[in-house]
Amino acid sequence: MIPDRYARRRIASRFSQRGDRFYIHGKLATDPVYSACAMAIAGRRLPLLDIGCGLGILGHYLHACDALDGYLGLDNDPRKIAMGQEAAERAGLAGTLTLRQDDATSPQGLRGHVAMLDVLHYLPEERQTVLLANAVDHLSDDGVLILRTVLRDSSWRFRATVLEERFIKAVGWIPGGAQYFPTEGDIRLALEPRGIHVHFRPLFGRTPYNSWLMIASRHARSR
Repeated sequence: MIPDRYARRRIASRFSQRGDRFYIHGKLATDPVYSACAMAIAGRRLPLLDIGCGLGILGHYLHACDALDGYLGLDNDPRKIAMGQEAAERAGLAGTLTLRQDDATSPQGLRGHVAMLDVLHYLPEERQTVLLANAVDHLSDDGVLILRTVLRDSSWRFRATVLEERFIKAVGWIPGGAQYFPTEGDIRLALEPRGIHVHFRPLFGRTPYNSWLMIASRHARSR
């Protein structure tokens, strides 16, 4: 079940900062990645590891979809983790949605689905390979690996994305900013030799940015 506008408002209301509530409600209403994640794991109830989870919005959304058997979100920003965990507790979901400040490549005691949304290009090239390998290590036999990332290509969308990322770095939302924009080939090279079947599709939404969705699993039935 995809959350309606009332469910989106309930999710946003769990966060204490007024600005965050506006941001979360708008993002849930307009960003296609949340429904894409729900569709990707539909019918496969497993726990989900959300690497680079931020405030844990994906966990709240997928819980509202009744799609998970647990959620662990990792992020290195202590402020976002504290705010996200507080929101989970306010919703009575402290035992269901767990957020933890930790390195993205740290091993976790969870096997299931793995999500990485808008994370990869904030790491240097060599760490991206390590992170993708770590994601595969946490993927169960029936799990789905969901990745949204910017892909480096010759399109005008990619050039627009580079400008946006410079702005994000300037205002300090992502310390350090973008480090390396991978190509589709870079990602396939990290995953396919490990037996992971990969499918890419554009996920531009209503933006000018070069965002792509990758759905992957150990089986060719990935959607």
